[in-house]
Amino acid sequence: MDATFEFEAELYEWDAKKDASWVFATVPADVSEDVRDMELPRKGFGSVKVTVRLGSSEWRTSIFPDSKSGCYVLPVKKAVRTKEKVEIGDVAGFEIDVAPE
Repeated sequence: MDATFEFEAELYEWDAKKDASWVFATVPADVSEDVRDMELPRKGFGSVKVTVRLGSSEWRTSIFPDSKSGCYVLPVKKAVRTKEKVEIGDVAGFEIDVAPE
């Protein structure tokens, strides 16, 4: 089963490293729950492969379960943040496609 989800989320730095090399957006609880309920192949750390769209940018990555929030987190690489003119603390609109491989 393929699924597409749209959501808005704030960009934030990964707690363990404050050099802005790892920036994430938290996938909302309802979307995270829907993804968890899908029969998907899970990769390392329980990650799920997705295709992401932010503005005119599209890329493939994985979302990772976050034990602190109970939600998945989405890494947003610097090249995309620069192209789309979004920074840490901004709320951005994302679309993710989740599909079995």
